[in-house]
Amino acid sequence: MEDSILEPAPSVAAGRSGIRWRRLLGFAIVLAGAGVLLGQVMQSIRLDDPRMIGALTGGSVAALATALGTLPVLLSHQFSQRTYDTMLGFGAGVMLAASSFSLIIPALASAKAQGAGPWGAGGIVGAGILAGALLLLLIDRIVPHEHFVKGLEGPKALAMKRVWLFVFAISLHNLPEGLAIGVAYAGTDPIAALALATGISIQDVPEGMVVALALRSVGYSRIASSGLGILSGLVEPVAAVFGVAVISISASFLPWGLAAAAGAMLYVISHEIIPESHRKGHEAFATGGLIVGFVIMMLLDTALG
Repeated sequence: MEDSILEPAPSVAAGRSGIRWRRLLGFAIVLAGAGVLLGQVMQSIRLDDPRMIGALTGGSVAALATALGTLPVLLSHQFSQRTYDTMLGFGAGVMLAASSFSLIIPALASAKAQGAGPWGAGGIVGAGILAGALLLLLIDRIVPHEHFVKGLEGPKALAMKRVWLFVFAISLHNLPEGLAIGVAYAGTDPIAALALATGISIQDVPEGMVVALALRSVGYSRIASSGLGILSGLVEPVAAVFGVAVISISASFLPWGLAAAAGAMLYVISHEIIPESHRKGHEAFATGGLIVGFVIMMLLDTALG
């Protein structure tokens, strides 16, 4: 009787063993793919590939801009909720314009240059946008994290320390920006890629401030809030390098990569930034910030691109 209680049934044990082996196989596949991409990245850097160098530089500048934005919180400067929401709206506007002018329009042009007709190019870019948004939705469901608005999300979120849940949430927010920089530099127009990286870096300054302020508001110290804000920005150079590595495998991936980065950014704008900026009743200021951010990014894209 004791043995039957203490030992799982053979079918249960076999099921657990099967799940464990499937997880190990999945982890091995992911690790192998990461190893291949890392080797390609290192080779590109050794060969001074301008696309890889540009993406790494652009992503690093964006990460530094995020770090710069956390300084006011570290120095104990206070900001009103209205200012906070306006800055969020500004970031959403920059991302929206970047999605339109720096990603979707070049994706359409790239698809047409590869021989697609108007309907074909539109179909490729539309499918890429949907794929990027679905990828972020999938990651959002799989990775445990905590939103400042909606609270805990993802499997086993309660089993992790809250600080790491916030880090994962912020990293998911920054992932599309880094990918956008990478796929832009993987394209054929380095000036347009520079415009995109510049725009994202500009909006990363208030974004870093917003992240640090949000962490401060839920009880973290000034040093911890600034440090986590800086840490969140390190996702961008990594994602940028990953974006170039994937597109470098085949030029035919370029329109798909540009469109997917746009879809991921649109997902973040609608799913996270706008709801957060509107929840305290400052919709007008948040919308004004969005429009100003959109115009500034449009001007950058026009002037530099």
